[in-house]
Amino acid sequence: MKPASPVALPNRAALLTVTCLGQFMVLLDNTIVGAALPDMQERLHTRLTGLQWIVDAYVLLVAMLLLSGGVFADRFGRKRMFLAGVVVFTAASVVCSAAPSIGWLIAGRVLQGVGAAALSPASLALLAAAYPVPQERVRAIGLWAGLSGIGLAAGPVAGGVLAEAFGWPAIFLVNLPVGAVLLVVGLRVLGESRNPGAPAIDVPGTVLSVLAVGALTYALIEGGSRGWTSPLILGGFAAGAVALAVFVVVEGRVAAPMLPLRLFRQRLFAVSNTAMIVVGFALMGSSFFFSQFFVYVQGSSILRAGIQTLPATLAMVVVSPFAGRSAARYGLRIMVTIGLALAGLGLLALGFVHADTGYADVWWRLAVVGIGFALAMSPLTGAAIQSVSPQEGGLASGVSSTTRQIGAVLGVAVLGAVVRTRQSGGASFEEGLDSAFVVAGLVTLATAVFTGLWLIRSTEPARPASPAPRVHEDTASR
Repeated sequence: MKPASPVALPNRAALLTVTCLGQFMVLLDNTIVGAALPDMQERLHTRLTGLQWIVDAYVLLVAMLLLSGGVFADRFGRKRMFLAGVVVFTAASVVCSAAPSIGWLIAGRVLQGVGAAALSPASLALLAAAYPVPQERVRAIGLWAGLSGIGLAAGPVAGGVLAEAFGWPAIFLVNLPVGAVLLVVGLRVLGESRNPGAPAIDVPGTVLSVLAVGALTYALIEGGSRGWTSPLILGGFAAGAVALAVFVVVEGRVAAPMLPLRLFRQRLFAVSNTAMIVVGFALMGSSFFFSQFFVYVQGSSILRAGIQTLPATLAMVVVSPFAGRSAARYGLRIMVTIGLALAGLGLLALGFVHADTGYADVWWRLAVVGIGFALAMSPLTGAAIQSVSPQEGGLASGVSSTTRQIGAVLGVAVLGAVVRTRQSGGASFEEGLDSAFVVAGLVTLATAVFTGLWLIRSTEPARPASPAPRVHEDTASR
């Protein structure tokens, strides 16, 4: 495989700024929408199902196209894919802000997902190519993750302020000036780089993955309103199962699969990615309801609700930089198990808050959830990377991000189904939320036990072709 083309950049600091700002815009969109969901429900006259689609339409496309986006960037140019992603994401934001109906808004969110799936992996690839020295690259990626991660913490507050003052369309309009700056500055400071030896695009695998997860998501979201035994919903589950089965067959036969199934024969890789699905499931599925709890159960304003949800995201931003170092010192298994146990206990505690529970007795539960997931996510990615050969570290990282996004899609769909099922049985929205938080907490605690028992270091990483020396990592199995 030929090495990636060198990057000719007069100012790597400018590149770091541009790539951080691009990832910041993507991450901001993950949390800013959640703060505006109550306003969307009121102004668009939609039900919980519509809100689920607003979130899942975006996350689904990111999950299914993320790996392909990275391959496209390597093959056709990282700068080109980054700027294309910026254009699509910004244009989609305009579509979202001007959406006259829930259908148009969901279509805009689909386009946003396409743009994010191109922008995000290209930004990291640009950064890696500009910093060829390993020590410098680690520091640059740490800054990229930390600075762009501010978008997660800024989202709830920004969403609350904008939705309260101008209505929900304003949360998408904020992307316009950011996108314009990225496009103008990116054209000037970014240097092109590519990997001529990058694998071919796995079109069948990409299409089948979208069909499989999309059909399953449709059945889970619509099942509550259409009836779980209706032909359409049963057909959705069946179509998802068939598409998934065909996907497994195809990925096992194509020369360059988007998801090499052989990697899952490594216990560390399989367990870490299974746990990452649960992280996405519980984190995204529960945070989908945070603002709705404060607005509809406790009667907060949209602005106040955005601020009240801040402990969870702020805790993640603060704790995440320390998670990797703690895992290196105490071991991956210990940190992941502790993190998931904390997150699970925090979610269970949220299942016992009510309309008359004071905020002083709520904020710490959100903080525990954020701390727990922050402690688990980085070590889980590290575990996945440790389980493969060095040449496949980037692929392992991409698969880890993809599994987390798939979990997020299912979390919003499944926990939403829990709330709707409880309500159809005569329970209140508050009781439905309590049940959803409890389910998320129990699943997370069960996964903590699972990782504690099974997250051990494989003695030999998976290899693409030629034999590689055995690698022993004691810290993973502590």
